[in-house]
Amino acid sequence: MLTGKIAVVTGASRGIGRAVALKFAKEGASVIINYNGSQDKALEVKQEIEAQGQSAAIYQCDVSDFDKCETFIAGIIKEYGRIDILVNNAGITRDGLLMKMSEEDFDKVIDTNLKGAFNTIRFASRQMLKQRAGRIINMASVVGVMGNAGQANYAASKAGIIGLTKAAARELASRGVTVNAIAPGFIETDMTKILPEKVKEASVSQIPLGKFGQAEHVAAAAVFLASEEAEYITGQVLHVDGGMAM
Repeated sequence: MLTGKIAVVTGASRGIGRAVALKFAKEGASVIINYNGSQDKALEVKQEIEAQGQSAAIYQCDVSDFDKCETFIAGIIKEYGRIDILVNNAGITRDGLLMKMSEEDFDKVIDTNLKGAFNTIRFASRQMLKQRAGRIINMASVVGVMGNAGQANYAASKAGIIGLTKAAARELASRGVTVNAIAPGFIETDMTKILPEKVKEASVSQIPLGKFGQAEHVAAAAVFLASEEAEYITGQVLHVDGGMAM
């Protein structure tokens, strides 16, 4: 489905990003695995992809850094000549109640989750416009749609992703570049594994399907949005949340 495509996945060393990278490779794409701190984990993903007989490379970049993103994207274009798919998945949490949240915890989450997506789109979109083709997929969250106590920074960053997605979709549509968002709900990852059991139980009670999702469910949605079959879909938010936000 993605044979011959060059796909960049940010924050691809673990969790949802890892699942997206592996699924893209399985569908035939050459995958650029971006990571910030987890080089060992990124190498594991690369090796897993290569073991399937597919092509992968790892690139270190802190997506919150505008200048580093310019170098990162330019390096990929120099190496591969094109970028067909960009998945903005890199994200962090710094949870805390609003009245006690530090400025640093607010800024860091916005800078990584929201500004990071702007940075990569800013530099990758120029190449996609030249190609008159491209797929940009941004990871939002059910929290960006519904809000969540103790996550004002994260909710703001993910709501911002939705606005960024719609604005970029309008700007880039005339050249055949689509921009969509995926809003995962509670997905079984390293982030959710550390939640206390009581919190997990309370979370499951809010999900009509009655269970957490798998990273592979999100990856499947990303493959669809990256495919030719989704060429007439842009500016949308696809909820992969077991019905939480309906």
